[in-house]
Amino acid sequence: MTQARSSTPAPYLVPSDRPWFRYWPEGVPRHIDYPPQPLPYLLESSAERFGSKTAFKTPDSSITYSRLKQDSDRFATSLRALGMEKGDRLLLLLPNTIEFVVSFYGALKAGCVLATVNHLAKRDEIARVLGEIDPRAAVISSGLGSDEVSVLKASGLKILAAGSSCPRDIISFSQFVSGAPGSLSAPGKTDAPAVIQYTGSTTGAPKPVVMSNRNLLANAVQNAAWFSWDNRTTVIGVLPLCHTWGCSCCMNSPIHAGATTILLERFEPEVVLQTIERERATVLYGSATMFSLLLAHPGLEEFDLSSLRFAKAGAMPVPIELKRRWDRKTGVEMTLGYGLTEASPETHDCPPGRTKPGTIGIPIVDTDARVVDLGTGKDVPAGRSGELLVRGPQVTSLGYLNDPEGTAKILGDSWLRTGDIAVMDTEGYFTLIDRKKDIIKCKGNTIYPVELEEVLYGHPAVKECAVVGKRHPEYGEIPKAFVVPEDGAELTPGDIVSFCEGRVSPPKRIREAEIVSQIPKTHVGKVLRRKLRGTE
Repeated sequence: MTQARSSTPAPYLVPSDRPWFRYWPEGVPRHIDYPPQPLPYLLESSAERFGSKTAFKTPDSSITYSRLKQDSDRFATSLRALGMEKGDRLLLLLPNTIEFVVSFYGALKAGCVLATVNHLAKRDEIARVLGEIDPRAAVISSGLGSDEVSVLKASGLKILAAGSSCPRDIISFSQFVSGAPGSLSAPGKTDAPAVIQYTGSTTGAPKPVVMSNRNLLANAVQNAAWFSWDNRTTVIGVLPLCHTWGCSCCMNSPIHAGATTILLERFEPEVVLQTIERERATVLYGSATMFSLLLAHPGLEEFDLSSLRFAKAGAMPVPIELKRRWDRKTGVEMTLGYGLTEASPETHDCPPGRTKPGTIGIPIVDTDARVVDLGTGKDVPAGRSGELLVRGPQVTSLGYLNDPEGTAKILGDSWLRTGDIAVMDTEGYFTLIDRKKDIIKCKGNTIYPVELEEVLYGHPAVKECAVVGKRHPEYGEIPKAFVVPEDGAELTPGDIVSFCEGRVSPPKRIREAEIVSQIPKTHVGKVLRRKLRGTE
């Protein structure tokens, strides 16, 4: 793939004595010279090299790289004609559609800043976003609810609607991109704001993170290099493009590689399996919850999944038993990794063919990582837990929107403080223990929910589970489990408590359990612990 002749800034050069370099994937560079261009350069380059190749495909339509470039150029020109200027913000409320990709790259070509929000957001959520982001225009699905549309109209935004029908007082997306593309000046500097993406917060209100062109471009290149993607790669695009993981791995990275992405608007196990078989897909990314539901599909063995080269699980800790079941049942190794919105998002991945169950792998290209003591902030030796810190070209330097205090807390010394508790082993593989904010303090003992959840997943009748801390007048907090039983299984709270008693030390045992029909999650499958704790 084409690379520019620039040098990466010094902070991205990782010390050569890091232990993970002993297990570095064959053929993957330790350092990349990233194109010193804004993110749309990826599309311009691939359109030149792979013009007639299908870039994105949905059940109803498809678009080549050449046409994607042309439509995004037209979108950019029309934005300028609409009065949008460099630095103005555009809100995207779209599902996984070709219109999302056209709007995303077209807005960046016009020098605008994008705010990507789940198209299923409700009136109050949208109102909060409008207050934080202050956009000048929005692109929505024609199926957006009337209450949500009324909020947008009341704010005075210029609104474009994509879909089969468009109200008279809203601009039609298809007409918006039907004009001739005009000439545009360069969209801006590589370190200029490009996208505002909300964290998939499980402990508090989602925060708007400002990502630069450089951040997003670097992560797209890093991911493609790590897994050796090229123009023969076919990606199942079921992760929401509005979320940082879907944005990077189902849009930007495939565009860089000249790959084809099959966009799906929602996760439906039957549809995903049919699509893999029909399209001969090679890459599937998803949360642990998604893979669990695929495994539970009664006709899983009937589908031909032999085309898959990579099946990667993330967004939440992946139970060891889930990986074992997936590997055994499908014959496709589940790859594990880690990332967060503030890092575009990918920072760690297991080397292909060398996945360690229970870990998140090793830092990817040009990415450094440390584990530091929660009290002193000093590095801890291998085998000891502490907070995970990361650094690399994909990590935001712009921080949280309009929150200098919050930004300083996570970026004060040039390292991103992830808020995750981790352990590094002697080979440089990292294991997540838990979120710092999710730690349970019971009678002075530190308890990690993920450790207890791993135990619960060993029960044959447990389909899903989550453990949170419940306030207790004497103990401070006690571990409480929420459990979804396997279909048809009989399970009681007493069964859960008894099962754990002989498998963990007395201070860590589950004190309460509740049988539920579902575990609340974000749109990418992260458990919403704040809802389970009753703090929302």
